Amino acid sequence: MTGRPEGSPPGAAGPPLMEARNITKILGGKLILDDVSLSLNRGEFKVLIGPSGSGKSTLLQCVHFLLIPDGGDVLLEGASAVEMGHKNVCAFRREIGMIFQDFNLFDHLTARDNVAIALRKVKKVPKAAAMARAMGELERVGLADKAGLYPAQLSGGQKQRVSIARAMAMEPKLMLLDEPTSALDPELIGEVLNVIANLARGGMTMLMVTHQIGFARHLVNEINFMEDGRIIERGHPEALLADPASRTATFCSRLSELTGNQ
Repeated sequence: MTGRPEGSPPGAAGPPLMEARNITKILGGKLILDDVSLSLNRGEFKVLIGPSGSGKSTLLQCVHFLLIPDGGDVLLEGASAVEMGHKNVCAFRREIGMIFQDFNLFDHLTARDNVAIALRKVKKVPKAAAMARAMGELERVGLADKAGLYPAQLSGGQKQRVSIARAMAMEPKLMLLDEPTSALDPELIGEVLNVIANLARGGMTMLMVTHQIGFARHLVNEINFMEDGRIIERGHPEALLADPASRTATFCSRLSELTGNQ
C-alpha cells in the first residue's frame, strides 16, 4: 500500500468511496481500456498520467458513465452503476463532478448563473437559495467579484474556476478532472492548480488526468501510469519518480525536457 504526501487528508477506513472494476471499453473497433481497475478512498487524490491515446480520458468518462463500459462496473459507496440501469444512471452521475478541458460554460449566462443553473434545474433548488450557493462557491474559487460577468469577459483560468465552482455547488462525492489546465496559457495554470490544491487539502476525493508532474508530486496520494489501455504502474509519487527504472520516471523526465519544467 502506498503512503500519503505530508499534509494530505487521509482516506476513510473501510470500503473505497469509488471502485472501477475491470473496465473494458472499445471505441471504433479499437480496444481503448483493457481490464482497468482503480479505487479511491474518501479524501484521496490520485492522478492518471501517460502518453496520448493511453485511455486516461476514456477511463474518466467510464467512471462517470458518460461512456458506458463494455465490460466491468463502477461502484460509488458500494452502489453499482451497472445495476442501476440506464433509467437511474443520471442519479449516479449527480454524485460525481466532472471538469473538462474546455470549460463547457453557457455563453449566454453570467458566472453566477452558470454555477446556479444545475442547482435549479437538476436539484430543484429555489432561485434565491441557488444564487446564494453560487455566490458562496464563486467566493471559494476567488471569483466573487466576477459573478456578473459572462464567459466571454473571463480569462481561461477564470472560466475553469467557474466550472469547478459549478461542480462543487452540486456537492459531489467525487471529482473527476480531465486535464483541467491543458487549454490554459502558462501564466493562468497556477490559479487553477491552487484551487484544486485547496480542494484536496479540504478533503475532496479526486481523480485527475494531468501532465503537471510538479504539482502531482507534492500533493497527490498516488500516480497511476497508463499505457495501451492499461495501468502498468501505480504508487506514491516520490517512490515512482525516484526509481530510474520505472516507466513513470522515464516518461516524466522526457516531459520535463520538452516543457522545461522540473
